[in-house]
Amino acid sequence: MHRPIGIFDSGVGGTSIWKEVVKLLPDEDTLYLADSANAPYGEKSKQAILQLSIKNTEYLLEQGCKLIIVACNTATTNAIDYLRANYPVPFIGIEPAIKPAALQTKTKKVGVLATKGTLSSSLFHSTSKLFAEGITVIEQEGKGLVELIEAGKTRSPEMRNLLMGFLQPMLEQQIDCLVLGCTHYPYLIPVLKELLPNNVTIIDSGEAVARQTKAVLQANKLLSVDGKVTMHRFYTNKGTEVLKSLVNGPNVQVAYLNF
Repeated sequence: MHRPIGIFDSGVGGTSIWKEVVKLLPDEDTLYLADSANAPYGEKSKQAILQLSIKNTEYLLEQGCKLIIVACNTATTNAIDYLRANYPVPFIGIEPAIKPAALQTKTKKVGVLATKGTLSSSLFHSTSKLFAEGITVIEQEGKGLVELIEAGKTRSPEMRNLLMGFLQPMLEQQIDCLVLGCTHYPYLIPVLKELLPNNVTIIDSGEAVARQTKAVLQANKLLSVDGKVTMHRFYTNKGTEVLKSLVNGPNVQVAYLNF
Protein backbone atom coordinates (compact mmCIF):
# COMPACT_ATOMS: atom_id res chain seq x y z
CA MET A 1 0.00 0.00 0.00
CA HIS A 2 1.21 3.48 -0.85
CA ARG A 3 1.72 5.73 2.14
CA PRO A 4 0.74 9.34 1.44
CA ILE A 5 2.61 12.57 1.97
CA GLY A 6 0.82 14.44 4.76
CA ILE A 7 0.35 18.20 4.57
CA PHE A 8 -1.27 20.53 7.07
CA ASP A 9 -1.95 24.25 7.18
CA SER A 10 -4.10 26.72 9.09
CA GLY A 11 -6.45 26.62 6.11
CA VAL A 12 -6.40 26.59 2.31
CA GLY A 13 -3.11 28.47 1.84
CA GLY A 14 -0.91 25.39 1.92
CA THR A 15 -2.57 24.20 -1.28
CA SER A 16 -0.10 26.53 -3.00
CA ILE A 17 2.62 24.22 -1.66
CA TRP A 18 0.60 21.09 -2.52
CA LYS A 19 0.43 22.15 -6.19
CA GLU A 20 4.23 22.44 -6.40
CA VAL A 21 4.70 19.07 -4.66
CA VAL A 22 2.29 17.25 -7.00
CA LYS A 23 3.90 18.88 -10.04
CA LEU A 24 7.34 17.61 -9.01
CA LEU A 25 6.20 14.27 -7.52
CA PRO A 26 3.30 13.05 -9.69
CA ASP A 27 3.49 9.45 -8.39
CA GLU A 28 2.81 10.39 -4.76
CA ASP A 29 -0.49 10.18 -2.88
CA THR A 30 -1.25 13.16 -0.64
CA LEU A 31 -3.44 13.84 2.39
CA TYR A 32 -4.10 17.48 3.24
CA LEU A 33 -5.59 18.95 6.43
CA ALA A 34 -7.02 22.47 6.20
CA ASP A 35 -7.51 23.63 9.79
CA SER A 36 -9.66 26.55 8.63
CA ALA A 37 -11.76 26.55 11.80
CA ASN A 38 -8.66 27.79 13.63
CA ALA A 39 -7.29 30.16 10.97
CA PRO A 40 -5.28 32.28 11.14
CA TYR A 41 -2.55 30.68 13.26
CA GLY A 42 -0.53 33.90 13.09
CA GLU A 43 -2.78 35.58 15.68
CA LYS A 44 -2.40 32.80 18.27
CA SER A 45 0.09 32.19 21.09
CA LYS A 46 3.10 29.93 20.56
CA GLN A 47 1.55 27.31 22.87
CA ALA A 48 -1.75 27.33 20.97
CA ILE A 49 0.07 26.96 17.64
CA LEU A 50 2.07 24.04 19.06
CA GLN A 51 -1.05 22.24 20.30
CA LEU A 52 -2.80 22.64 16.93
CA SER A 53 0.32 21.39 15.13
CA ILE A 54 0.45 18.32 17.41
CA LYS A 55 -3.25 17.60 16.75
CA ASN A 56 -2.76 17.83 12.98
CA THR A 57 0.41 15.74 13.03
CA GLU A 58 -1.14 12.95 15.08
CA TYR A 59 -4.12 12.69 12.74
CA LEU A 60 -1.84 12.49 9.68
CA LEU A 61 0.27 9.79 11.36
CA GLU A 62 -2.88 7.81 12.20
CA GLN A 63 -3.62 7.86 8.45
CA GLY A 64 -0.22 6.35 7.68
CA CYS A 65 1.60 9.39 6.30
CA LYS A 66 5.29 8.75 5.60
CA LEU A 67 6.41 12.40 5.64
CA ILE A 68 4.68 15.57 6.83
CA ILE A 69 4.91 19.01 5.25
CA VAL A 70 4.11 21.77 7.73
CA ALA A 71 2.66 23.98 4.99
CA CYS A 72 2.28 26.98 7.27
CA ASN A 73 5.02 29.50 8.02
CA THR A 74 3.68 30.22 11.50
CA ALA A 75 3.43 26.54 12.47
CA THR A 76 6.92 25.89 11.10
CA THR A 77 8.53 28.71 13.02
CA ASN A 78 6.74 27.88 16.27
CA ALA A 79 6.39 24.08 16.27
CA ILE A 80 8.62 22.18 13.86
CA ASP A 81 11.52 21.66 16.27
CA TYR A 82 9.14 19.97 18.72
CA LEU A 83 7.53 17.86 15.99
CA ARG A 84 10.89 16.64 14.69
CA ALA A 85 12.01 15.73 18.20
CA ASN A 86 8.86 13.80 19.11
CA TYR A 87 7.55 12.00 15.99
CA PRO A 88 9.18 9.29 13.85
CA VAL A 89 8.68 10.67 10.31
CA PRO A 90 10.59 13.38 8.41
CA PHE A 91 9.12 16.91 8.55
CA ILE A 92 9.48 19.60 5.89
CA GLY A 93 8.95 23.17 7.05
CA ILE A 94 8.21 26.48 5.35
CA GLU A 95 10.35 29.53 5.97
CA PRO A 96 10.12 32.96 4.35
CA ALA A 97 12.51 32.98 1.37
CA ILE A 98 14.92 35.55 2.79
CA LYS A 99 18.00 33.93 1.24
CA PRO A 100 16.94 34.10 -2.45
CA ALA A 101 15.65 37.64 -1.91
CA ALA A 102 18.96 38.72 -0.38
CA LEU A 103 20.82 37.22 -3.36
CA GLN A 104 18.55 38.96 -5.92
CA THR A 105 18.06 42.44 -4.50
CA LYS A 106 19.90 45.31 -6.15
CA THR A 107 18.58 48.08 -3.91
CA LYS A 108 19.54 46.05 -0.80
CA LYS A 109 15.96 46.56 0.42
CA VAL A 110 13.71 43.52 0.82
CA GLY A 111 10.08 43.52 1.95
CA VAL A 112 8.58 40.62 3.91
CA LEU A 113 4.81 40.23 4.11
CA ALA A 114 3.95 37.68 6.79
CA THR A 115 1.76 36.95 9.80
CA LYS A 116 2.47 38.24 13.28
CA GLY A 117 3.29 34.69 14.44
CA THR A 118 6.01 34.33 11.79
CA LEU A 119 7.53 37.79 12.15
CA SER A 120 7.78 37.49 15.94
CA SER A 121 9.38 34.02 15.91
CA SER A 122 13.00 33.32 16.79
CA LEU A 123 13.44 31.20 13.62
CA PHE A 124 12.46 34.12 11.39
CA HIS A 125 14.91 36.43 13.14
CA SER A 126 17.76 33.92 13.02
CA THR A 127 17.11 33.30 9.30
CA SER A 128 17.09 37.03 8.60
CA LYS A 129 20.30 37.53 10.55
CA LEU A 130 22.01 34.62 8.78
CA PHE A 131 21.12 35.47 5.18
CA ALA A 132 20.38 39.20 5.13
CA GLU A 133 23.66 40.73 6.27
CA GLY A 134 23.98 44.15 4.65
CA ILE A 135 20.33 44.01 3.54
CA THR A 136 17.51 46.10 4.99
CA VAL A 137 14.55 43.79 5.69
CA ILE A 138 11.27 45.68 5.97
CA GLU A 139 8.71 43.59 7.82
CA GLN A 140 4.97 44.01 7.34
CA GLU A 141 2.27 42.05 9.15
CA GLY A 142 -0.45 41.05 6.69
CA LYS A 143 -3.26 41.43 9.21
CA GLY A 144 -6.60 40.40 7.72
CA LEU A 145 -5.26 38.83 4.51
CA VAL A 146 -5.65 35.18 5.54
CA GLU A 147 -9.27 35.71 6.56
CA LEU A 148 -10.13 37.23 3.16
CA ILE A 149 -8.35 34.42 1.27
CA GLU A 150 -10.17 31.81 3.38
CA ALA A 151 -13.43 33.53 2.41
CA GLY A 152 -12.53 33.40 -1.30
CA LYS A 153 -12.19 37.20 -1.53
CA THR A 154 -8.75 37.48 -3.14
CA ARG A 155 -9.95 39.99 -5.73
CA SER A 156 -12.24 42.04 -3.53
CA PRO A 157 -11.92 45.85 -3.13
CA GLU A 158 -11.23 45.21 0.58
CA MET A 159 -8.25 43.02 -0.34
CA ARG A 160 -6.82 45.63 -2.72
CA ASN A 161 -7.16 48.36 -0.10
CA LEU A 162 -5.46 46.24 2.56
CA LEU A 163 -2.60 45.34 0.22
CA MET A 164 -2.02 48.93 -0.87
CA GLY A 165 -1.78 49.98 2.76
CA PHE A 166 0.81 47.26 3.41
CA LEU A 167 2.83 47.78 0.23
CA GLN A 168 3.11 51.57 0.15
CA PRO A 169 5.54 51.96 3.10
CA MET A 170 7.77 49.23 1.62
CA LEU A 171 7.76 50.83 -1.83
CA GLU A 172 8.66 54.18 -0.29
CA GLN A 173 11.77 52.47 1.11
CA GLN A 174 12.61 51.20 -2.42
CA ILE A 175 12.23 47.45 -2.01
CA ASP A 176 12.87 45.47 -5.19
CA CYS A 177 11.98 42.03 -3.75
CA LEU A 178 8.81 41.10 -1.87
CA VAL A 179 8.97 37.87 0.11
CA LEU A 180 5.61 36.18 0.69
CA GLY A 181 5.98 34.80 4.22
CA CYS A 182 2.69 32.90 4.40
CA THR A 183 1.53 30.00 2.21
CA HIS A 184 -1.84 31.70 1.72
CA TYR A 185 -0.21 34.68 0.02
CA PRO A 186 0.75 33.11 -3.37
CA TYR A 187 -2.99 33.30 -4.15
CA LEU A 188 -2.52 37.09 -4.08
CA ILE A 189 0.19 37.13 -6.75
CA PRO A 190 -2.17 38.20 -9.60
CA VAL A 191 -3.37 41.17 -7.52
CA LEU A 192 0.13 41.97 -6.27
CA LYS A 193 1.43 42.11 -9.85
CA GLU A 194 -1.22 44.71 -10.63
CA LEU A 195 -0.27 46.80 -7.59
CA LEU A 196 3.54 46.54 -7.68
CA PRO A 197 5.92 48.23 -10.14
CA ASN A 198 7.66 45.92 -12.63
CA ASN A 199 11.03 46.17 -10.86
CA VAL A 200 9.73 44.37 -7.74
CA THR A 201 10.24 40.59 -7.80
CA ILE A 202 7.75 38.47 -5.85
CA ILE A 203 9.34 35.47 -4.10
CA ASP A 204 7.63 32.53 -2.40
CA SER A 205 8.80 29.18 -1.07
CA GLY A 206 6.65 26.64 -2.95
CA GLU A 207 9.10 25.30 -5.51
CA ALA A 208 11.94 25.06 -2.98
CA VAL A 209 9.71 23.11 -0.59
CA ALA A 210 8.80 20.64 -3.34
CA ARG A 211 12.48 20.08 -4.17
CA GLN A 212 13.31 19.55 -0.49
CA THR A 213 10.42 17.10 -0.13
CA LYS A 214 11.74 15.05 -3.06
CA ALA A 215 15.29 15.08 -1.66
CA VAL A 216 14.15 13.90 1.79
CA LEU A 217 11.96 11.14 0.32
CA GLN A 218 14.91 9.94 -1.78
CA ALA A 219 17.31 10.04 1.17
CA ASN A 220 14.90 7.96 3.26
CA LYS A 221 14.04 5.56 0.39
CA LEU A 222 10.38 6.60 0.59
CA LEU A 223 9.72 7.65 -3.01
CA SER A 224 6.78 6.06 -4.83
CA VAL A 225 7.93 5.01 -8.29
CA ASP A 226 5.52 2.39 -9.63
CA GLY A 227 3.30 4.80 -11.61
CA LYS A 228 0.00 3.70 -10.07
CA VAL A 229 -3.05 6.00 -10.08
CA THR A 230 -2.58 8.55 -7.31
CA MET A 231 -5.14 9.80 -4.80
CA HIS A 232 -5.29 13.27 -3.26
CA ARG A 233 -7.53 13.63 -0.20
CA PHE A 234 -8.37 17.00 1.34
CA TYR A 235 -10.12 17.48 4.66
CA THR A 236 -11.33 20.78 6.10
CA ASN A 237 -13.08 21.50 9.39
CA LYS A 238 -14.96 24.45 7.85
CA GLY A 239 -16.89 24.92 4.57
CA THR A 240 -15.52 23.02 1.56
CA GLU A 241 -16.36 25.54 -1.20
CA VAL A 242 -13.14 27.60 -1.28
CA LEU A 243 -10.97 24.50 -0.93
CA LYS A 244 -12.80 22.78 -3.80
CA SER A 245 -12.29 25.82 -6.02
CA LEU A 246 -8.51 25.69 -5.44
CA VAL A 247 -7.80 21.97 -5.88
CA ASN A 248 -10.38 20.63 -8.33
CA GLY A 249 -9.06 17.95 -10.67
CA PRO A 250 -8.85 14.21 -11.27
CA ASN A 251 -8.32 11.91 -8.29
CA VAL A 252 -9.06 14.75 -5.85
CA GLN A 253 -11.51 14.26 -2.97
CA VAL A 254 -12.55 17.18 -0.75
CA ALA A 255 -14.60 16.55 2.37
CA TYR A 256 -15.60 18.07 5.69
CA LEU A 257 -13.95 16.44 8.72
CA ASN A 258 -14.39 17.49 12.34
CA PHE A 259 -10.78 17.13 13.44
